[in-house]
Amino acid sequence: MLSIERSVGCGNVSETALHKEVALAGWVHRRRDHGGLIFVDLRDRSGLMQIVFNPDFNTQAHDLAHTLRSEYVINVKGVVVKRSPETINNNMATGAYELQVQQLTVLNSAKALPFQLDDSDSVDEELRLKYRYLDLRRETMQRNFALRNDLIFAMRSFLIERGFYEIETPLLTKNTPEGAREFIVPSRINQTHFYALPQSPQLYKQLLMASGIERYFQVAKCFRDEDLRADRQPEFTQLDMEMSFINEQDIQTIIEDLLKTIWQKVYNVTIPTPILRMPYKEAMARFGSDKPDMRFGMEITDCSSLFKTTELSFIKSVLDKGGKVGTVHVENHEFARSEVDGMVDVAQSFGAKGLLWIRFKDGKVDSPVSKFLPADFFEQAQKLFPTLTQKSTLFLAAGTYEEAWTLLGRIRLHLGKKLQLIDENKHAFLWVTDFPLFEYDAESRCYNAVHHPFTSPQDGWEQQDPKDMLARAYDIVLNGTELGGGSIRIHNRETQDKVFKLLGLDADTMDRKFGFLLRALELGFPPHGGIALGIDRLLMILTQSASIRDVIAFPKTQRGFDPMMEAPSQVEEAQLKEYGLKFLMHKK
Repeated sequence: MLSIERSVGCGNVSETALHKEVALAGWVHRRRDHGGLIFVDLRDRSGLMQIVFNPDFNTQAHDLAHTLRSEYVINVKGVVVKRSPETINNNMATGAYELQVQQLTVLNSAKALPFQLDDSDSVDEELRLKYRYLDLRRETMQRNFALRNDLIFAMRSFLIERGFYEIETPLLTKNTPEGAREFIVPSRINQTHFYALPQSPQLYKQLLMASGIERYFQVAKCFRDEDLRADRQPEFTQLDMEMSFINEQDIQTIIEDLLKTIWQKVYNVTIPTPILRMPYKEAMARFGSDKPDMRFGMEITDCSSLFKTTELSFIKSVLDKGGKVGTVHVENHEFARSEVDGMVDVAQSFGAKGLLWIRFKDGKVDSPVSKFLPADFFEQAQKLFPTLTQKSTLFLAAGTYEEAWTLLGRIRLHLGKKLQLIDENKHAFLWVTDFPLFEYDAESRCYNAVHHPFTSPQDGWEQQDPKDMLARAYDIVLNGTELGGGSIRIHNRETQDKVFKLLGLDADTMDRKFGFLLRALELGFPPHGGIALGIDRLLMILTQSASIRDVIAFPKTQRGFDPMMEAPSQVEEAQLKEYGLKFLMHKK
């Protein structure tokens, strides 16, 4: 049996260890053979330490060191000495010291690696994910997960100090229509019946409020069977919270204090509070997004008035149908013709039919539709854009308000990045409030809940058309990313029944899907509300990672596949039979 001795971490060796015997254990990060002397940078979670094999210290250890290769796992014992001044490495925390090895034990060898850890940024991501345990050894990834640990610990400490209970809720639960598609799990004991993996602990945390818990939180694993992207995974982690006897301001203040604590610890930066509030309607009008990036201006302007007498048939048709024309004004930048044409391609990549541009140069109006614009178009435009100059360009979209402004919101973000208008060191927080309660789905001809069907409507909702009803909902946004969202919940049966009916649920469906909640609402349910923060998204921002996969230990690819475990995988027919399941051929 191997005897392992370890007295200090590689990256923790300091002046206090000088001329003392220490034992280290870790991975061979680099090996340099200088003939008589062999140098190894030994790595563990704490960092790097240079160790030296010299036949004058121990011949047997020196001879064995010739066999060492990258990622061998070794245990060494020796004396810490100071490096000579000319060999000090200021890029290492331990760069002023080295270990004179007197004893070496090889704990495990390593075959040739599928990729070099130092070069992994240039390696195909799927290969890195296949050998994720190697990828996680990299210094960048080790820092990411050290921060993840510290962040979650700070969140727990903060909330427990404020009277919250941490309570786990089930992962095998009931299939309920809450928005996103769920993963379902067959039951062997109850054949033809299925569990669902929770999209969030939403219903359980509300029932905890009915239980008198009053202040709950959980670092919750959630599951959604959705199309994936850089900031989305099929399973993710959120900080889930719920409180009784509160209002929107109480929840927002707790979150602001939590974020202030995190930013102070991570960046030593104080977040100014209270954080700016902005109604959803204003956010869409100014930025074309319900999660606007506030680090730069270039807001959207409604310029429909410039075209009220236009001869442009496609714009005239849009305006006649009640649509609008909006624009993003770029100041003090002269675009080349290839650049403005390229913006049309960008718009089409966003799913738009096109994008109209108008630029002003040398006293002239330049645009594919110049001949249809009035001679005094520049002067007319200046009334809408007081800062309009001969170095200005307008990018315009026409259509329904929602289509045109959503496109312009994406164009604005693209231009902000392209023109380097975004201060990457700035942290622009925003609360978006007063969301619509419902959104209309033209295809199914019914209303859907914007947040979820348990969100409380704002006062006066019963006298309004469903399209005008507002929710007591709020999202916290940072630099154009939604960190989390929440709402005040419905806490009485009458209101919940009315909301369900507006969503097209009949009494039988209500009882079948949500009978447990409706019964609770009749048995002394307190007013309550909550919020959930996406821990993975928050870490993605804190670590400045390009993908959410860099802050999740074992993520899936954008196809929802785990190359390391080779999951999902097929199940043998005998196992399916135990669950009462049988595959049918999928008709294409």
